[in-house]
Amino acid sequence: MTIKAVVFDWGGTLTPWHNVDLFELWLGYSNVYDPENAKELAEVLNHGEQARWSRQFETNGEVGTGVLDELFHEAGVDTSSPLHSKALENYLSGWDPHTYTDPDAIELLEGLRGRGIKTAVLSNTMWPRRHHEAVLERDGVLHLFDYLLFTSETPAGKPHKSVFADVLYNLDIEPKNAAFVGDRLFDDIHGAQSIGMKGIWIPHSNIPASQSSDLGITPDATVQKLSEVMNVVLDWSNQ
Repeated sequence: MTIKAVVFDWGGTLTPWHNVDLFELWLGYSNVYDPENAKELAEVLNHGEQARWSRQFETNGEVGTGVLDELFHEAGVDTSSPLHSKALENYLSGWDPHTYTDPDAIELLEGLRGRGIKTAVLSNTMWPRRHHEAVLERDGVLHLFDYLLFTSETPAGKPHKSVFADVLYNLDIEPKNAAFVGDRLFDDIHGAQSIGMKGIWIPHSNIPASQSSDLGITPDATVQKLSEVMNVVLDWSNQ
């Protein structure tokens, strides 16, 4: 077996897991958009976000999380207003300390590509592509990926086979020749294995119970840090 592509999850994988106060982050939005009702709006947005993640999990990814604009519309936000744009910028910048790419990533990605192995990102997210790309560009890794797929642009999400198939199609790689690296047994490992990919698990994320189930899932390999992925990939290719 030869591994010709390695696909990475983003949050909790390429960027290490951080425990964050999601309500406080939404408060960063609502304090700008509607200071007088900031707490109430933050609660509505936080609840709406968590409900979408739970729905995505409960439907095995068949129903994705959608996009932030849908969440804002449900909360009565005028997304065409300059105030919203300023508030959204404040919300996303509040995530900056929690989104830095793992220091091991550059060497690993350069090493894979130096061996002719394609690389990609597949992330369950409501955030727009432009923000994810800006984060990856900030950390000097955007150019090291052959393809990026964010489920804010797809009707389904991980672990649904369609999003894995999309990535492999665009890489022009068969599932048997691809590996997926992720921190979630259900979304990442089960999803990848269901289409015939190998699954490499990084088990360090404190995933909420409402978004977590192992279902007896066994990863093909478990690593403690990103730098160990290379040895796993090379070992499989030498078998």
